[in-house]
Amino acid sequence: MYGTYPMGQDATGTSWMPASTQMPGIHRFPAEWVLMVHGFLMAIYDDQGGPRGKDKFFSENMFMFTAQKDFGNSTFALRNMISLEPATIGCNGYPLLLQTGETCNGITPLINRQHPHDFLMELAAVYTYRFSKENSLFAYFGYPGEPALGPPAYIHRFSAFFNPEAPITHHWLDSTHIIFGVATIGYIYDWVKIDASIFTGREPDQHRWNFDPPRFDSYSARLSMNPTANIAAQVSYGFLKSPEQLEPNVNTQRTTASISYNKAWAANNWQVTAAWGLNCNSPGHNLNGCLLESAVEIDSKHVIFGRAEYVAKDELFLPPNPNADKVFNVGKVDLGYIFEFPLIPYTLWGLGFVGSASFVPSAIQLAYGGVPLSYMAFLRIELKDKKKSP
Repeated sequence: MYGTYPMGQDATGTSWMPASTQMPGIHRFPAEWVLMVHGFLMAIYDDQGGPRGKDKFFSENMFMFTAQKDFGNSTFALRNMISLEPATIGCNGYPLLLQTGETCNGITPLINRQHPHDFLMELAAVYTYRFSKENSLFAYFGYPGEPALGPPAYIHRFSAFFNPEAPITHHWLDSTHIIFGVATIGYIYDWVKIDASIFTGREPDQHRWNFDPPRFDSYSARLSMNPTANIAAQVSYGFLKSPEQLEPNVNTQRTTASISYNKAWAANNWQVTAAWGLNCNSPGHNLNGCLLESAVEIDSKHVIFGRAEYVAKDELFLPPNPNADKVFNVGKVDLGYIFEFPLIPYTLWGLGFVGSASFVPSAIQLAYGGVPLSYMAFLRIELKDKKKSP
């Protein structure tokens, strides 16, 4: 979409994955257009352990549509991504220990819960001009869209694609993947890409079906490097003006770095991603977060996936709790498995289970119950063509 390379390299927004990545989807090529439909639906039973854990039955889902066509040295593309999670999860999200960020009612923050995605996740247009096979210049505009900041969003990284648990480092790495108002320009030379954005710093509000007002009050820049077909790396910096609705006077400077390694063979794929993010809040604390995750397909029937995270959080308690606004270094490890099978044409079904253990410092172990254990059991349906993606 942004240059001359395999389609699998394009991820969310203007981000890159390793070119060898085999992402599922349905591809068609009518009248020199390239059309792609990509998506999944999961029915999940979630049981989060410990005194602060809850249980819930809900559905995660995402559907993505892209269309692009070459006109001589130019490419024009449209991107659309939607989710029905405002209805299938609800405004108060789903239980997820140690998760923080956003609000369900505009009054209180979500703590130990993951918010649903907005119905409209991306509505974007792309124009690319190729000077040669190695050189291209592109422009991206989204309302909503994703700025040039962080790794690909977790819902699109192959290393995270099968995991129903959102990373607890989400707001350190890729929480800007749904932003109402994004304008990006970028340049590619061979395996190096640099892009920069102006965008709305405020994250989506609790009204998940509507359009939030664009502000274009924040900015970011990212350097991406894919030296081989199996490696994608990026470093990025962004200034986010008033990202949290409940803390309108707090601005955030975010720095991220990540690297993904991918290995593809036959119809199977393995990917591992390591990522680090730093949020410098003003006023507020400087908070680090890091992630290591992986997923591997085996014999087109079995998927094993896992994630380990360590992050500093200052939003785990509300006043008048004496731990409110204190920084705690917390961690989480999860491991999961899916058995996949075909059932209906152009879909791949799977039965899965993921278990996790959460780790908190001794000062708050009583509140969380030591080392709480949690699990999710789920049915997964993804769109998949009968042949290998291009």
